[in-house]
Amino acid sequence: MKGWYKALEDLVWLTQLGLNMLLPLVMCLGGAWWAVNNWSWPEWVFLPAILLGLAAGAQNFWYFAKEHMDRTKKEKPKRVGFNSHQ
Repeated sequence: MKGWYKALEDLVWLTQLGLNMLLPLVMCLGGAWWAVNNWSWPEWVFLPAILLGLAAGAQNFWYFAKEHMDRTKKEKPKRVGFNSHQ
């Protein structure tokens, strides 16, 4: 049963990571599309929107990976050596 729990936990982490990386890009592109259609902004606005969305997704990936690595470090049991006394 523990294997299924770990597999589902990893699936949730992967899904959340994908959403954290994709959503900023989609929102920036949506905002650029809205500005181009409603305010008649030039279409080159899409380029900064793509760069901003990718940068935000990369930042989200960095924080997410850092948090995941910190969590796995805390979960690992400490090995007790022969001469280690607690």
